[in-house]
Amino acid sequence: MFGVFDKIEEFFNNLLIGIIEQNLTSLLVDVNDRVGTIAAEVGKTPQAWNGSIFTMIKNLSDTVIVPIAGLVMTGILCYELLSMLMEKNNLHEVDTWMFFRWMMKAVIAIYFVTNTFNIVMAVFDVGQHIVSASAGVINTSTSIDISSSITSMVDGLELLSTAELATIALETVLVKISILAISIITLEEMSPTSLSGGSYS
Repeated sequence: MFGVFDKIEEFFNNLLIGIIEQNLTSLLVDVNDRVGTIAAEVGKTPQAWNGSIFTMIKNLSDTVIVPIAGLVMTGILCYELLSMLMEKNNLHEVDTWMFFRWMMKAVIAIYFVTNTFNIVMAVFDVGQHIVSASAGVINTSTSIDISSSITSMVDGLELLSTAELATIALETVLVKISILAISIITLEEMSPTSLSGGSYS
């Protein structure tokens, strides 16, 4: 009589272990896939990721930010030149070096203001190159060996009771559903089409 109950318990234990193993396998496969997807997404340049937003930001930089920065820089340079001339007793103690120094400041400031967008894009290009160069290392070093991980987990599960296995099965199902929901939301937010919107396309 008690052998029947043992067989029923063994059947449910094997069933629950199979459910847990399937859930864990799909979770680990999904994690490996997401790591590869993230490396590919992060490795894109801003122009490759979303060309329309990149063009809008570049136009905004060229038509709004650079002229405003030029006006501010002009005001600062004029104020500095006037204060420098006033300090030298209304040009009675003129030093040609101070004009040369002021001209060098102006040239450097103009260069940085006009090339701000190029400098920022150079930082993005360096970051994209580093990520692209390390994408293979990221994919191989962070990849989870599914078979060995599952085997070690299943060996530990065989010692648990039916109630504990049912709890773990429920937890793995909830984690699986949560990760799927988070990945769908994340991919929606990261997709370039969701950011471009109707007015920018």
